Amino acid sequence: MTRFDPITIADLRVAYAAGEKRAEEVVAECYRRIRLRDGDHVWITLRPEEEVVAEAAASDPHLPLYGIPFAVKDNIDVAGLPTTAACPAFTRYPEQTAFVVRQLQAAGALLIGKTNMDQFATGLVGTRTPYGACSSVYHPEYVSGGSSSGSAVAVAAGEVAFSLGTDTAGSGRVPAAFNNLVGVKPTRGLLSTQGVLPACRSLDCVSIFAHSIQDAEDVLKIAATFDDADSWARKAPVPHVLCNQRIGVPDSSQLEFFGDAEAERLFHESGARLSSQGFQIVTIDITPFLEAARLLYSGAWLAERDHAVGEFLRSHHDEVDPTVRDIILGASKLSAVDAFDGIYRLQDYRAQSLAVWEEVDAMLLPTTPTIYKIAEVQNDPVRLNARLGLYTNFVNLLDLSALAIPAGFRADGLPLGVTLLAPAFHDYALLEIARGQLHAEETVAVAVVGAHLRGLPLNSQLTQRGAIFEAEVKTSASYRLYDLKTVPPKPGLIRDVEQGQPIDVEIWKMPIAELGSFVALIPPPLCMGNIELADGRWVKGFLCEAAAVVSAPDITVHGGWRNYLQSGRPA
Repeated sequence: MTRFDPITIADLRVAYAAGEKRAEEVVAECYRRIRLRDGDHVWITLRPEEEVVAEAAASDPHLPLYGIPFAVKDNIDVAGLPTTAACPAFTRYPEQTAFVVRQLQAAGALLIGKTNMDQFATGLVGTRTPYGACSSVYHPEYVSGGSSSGSAVAVAAGEVAFSLGTDTAGSGRVPAAFNNLVGVKPTRGLLSTQGVLPACRSLDCVSIFAHSIQDAEDVLKIAATFDDADSWARKAPVPHVLCNQRIGVPDSSQLEFFGDAEAERLFHESGARLSSQGFQIVTIDITPFLEAARLLYSGAWLAERDHAVGEFLRSHHDEVDPTVRDIILGASKLSAVDAFDGIYRLQDYRAQSLAVWEEVDAMLLPTTPTIYKIAEVQNDPVRLNARLGLYTNFVNLLDLSALAIPAGFRADGLPLGVTLLAPAFHDYALLEIARGQLHAEETVAVAVVGAHLRGLPLNSQLTQRGAIFEAEVKTSASYRLYDLKTVPPKPGLIRDVEQGQPIDVEIWKMPIAELGSFVALIPPPLCMGNIELADGRWVKGFLCEAAAVVSAPDITVHGGWRNYLQSGRPA
């Protein structure tokens, strides 16, 4: 399914300031993209397009989030829209919009609608919903992650600029990892949970999905307005900074990737990047963190989920997801003694974990050990879900701040992530660490079709700029290829939706900082544009002006430039 170019806060601000776009046009484009991706299971409820367009037209362009489209998970209240928590039988219509949503709207952000989720925010997979399972935008067979599945995919697919999810056990971090996004899991209480259907009220957080650190930070600063009507809200102290910049990484013996060597590689590469940026990497013992994680679904905090929705589940036994129902109602076996036992054990783990924070300022962990196919999770829903929470479940129990960031891509093109963690209220310090981490990885995918292919005359223009070969792929069946008869020999790629065919191209990852100098080398009639790949992605790549191929030989039948050369192209 098509993944559109990202909509980002930074890009929209530039376009608005230059008069290149109007907020009403951006809203219309969001709805156009949503219609084109119909069937992606992202949305539960959309606001009427004309209503949002009118809101955009009346908005003050001086507001900090003016004209920025966003989405919210459907366990977060919006007045006038149903809150379903992905359970139609539970549907209710709140009279008031959640506090955090009101702050964003007051800042000019435009709410598009409410997104799909694992029912009652119980799951890390995105498959526990009657509205259809969301998939990773990078492969339709793989899970999107949950429970904030729709919120993550809405951003990753280019339907909105940012979104809100919730995160009790990892629901704001796992979907970020599986969709190549930044996922902010703020300190508990930093963002108001007033108007958010609780999962575990003492642990719940509203989370943020965005494409970049700067976008995430811009949203966080507005969303983190203190709500004196929320009894769980906490006033943030002066933002913490990391003085010593020591990053804790577990010994390899404590890390489990369940056979995913690519996930292991990406994690270690992330640690190496931190080291190259001057951070001191310290080996730590994460035993107390892993032990604390086991408490989340086997003790007192499971009873909190029962407190939130257990009565409804009992009275609507056949109208809820059976996996969700069985997990939550399993709390009926727990006693008050069990609850205090869990509290005491958690306090022991918390005390033990303090020794780690004396050694390091922050911690680096995999966001997940691996990623699974939707079919795999549906066949083994509890065990595989539990694996995905291995490095996320303890975070709110131990009152930590966390930030999930992209770690790169496996060889099969699927993204995975890492998470930076620190004690409470180090949210902005983590953003600063990640800013440097991601800056080193800020690359753009460039499709090359001719003389820049490996082994051909202009390939050095890529390698001299630090570009790295990623994959051989094909375009969609919408292109034709021509021999431009230039020196050195180069082809011209033309988009032709009616009579096109797939064309072989190579994808190279180029540092964004080098893209400008590379584009400056492109002579007419060639230009840099957007190319649709066979898997639905759009990437930057070489296109040709149509006038230049009027008399040029059409070589589309060869399926690619290299094939044409090997067929005996005339000298």
